[in-house]
Amino acid sequence: MKTIKPPTQIHADAERPFIFLAGSIEMGTAEDWQAGIEKALASMAGTIMNPRRDDWDASWKQAKDEPQFREQVDWELDALESSDLIALYLSPGTKSPISLLELGLYCEKNMVVCCPTGFWRKGNVDIVCERKGIVVTETISDFVAALRGRLSGKSSEETP
Repeated sequence: MKTIKPPTQIHADAERPFIFLAGSIEMGTAEDWQAGIEKALASMAGTIMNPRRDDWDASWKQAKDEPQFREQVDWELDALESSDLIALYLSPGTKSPISLLELGLYCEKNMVVCCPTGFWRKGNVDIVCERKGIVVTETISDFVAALRGRLSGKSSEETP
């Protein structure tokens, strides 16, 4: 798989499926779980869209008139909307409000969630995912297995 990160433009003719890595990023709190997912899926066909920006600057004002911040949010929304599969990881010890927003906005799309015990709103996440028929895993290894299953065409009943 090829990986695209912001601000690199997402081209519609890039290799499908498109997998968006949604979830905890909180710099300094959340581990770089995205790198592990990229490595685990490297041999598969498709394009990973990883929002963890290499040149992120925490001094950017989080406002719609801040050009770099606006570019980041627009990139993420475009990637989510064009994705074929959303991989959402909620890291214990984080609040991840934008990730929870993404869960609510895109719960009707093809999604796999990893929400380990210790995530502060695990109960809410589990109930929403149960209602929407979204596979929820407890561990990263089960998360990877579920993603690989989806990418290889196995049904959710065949994945953890």
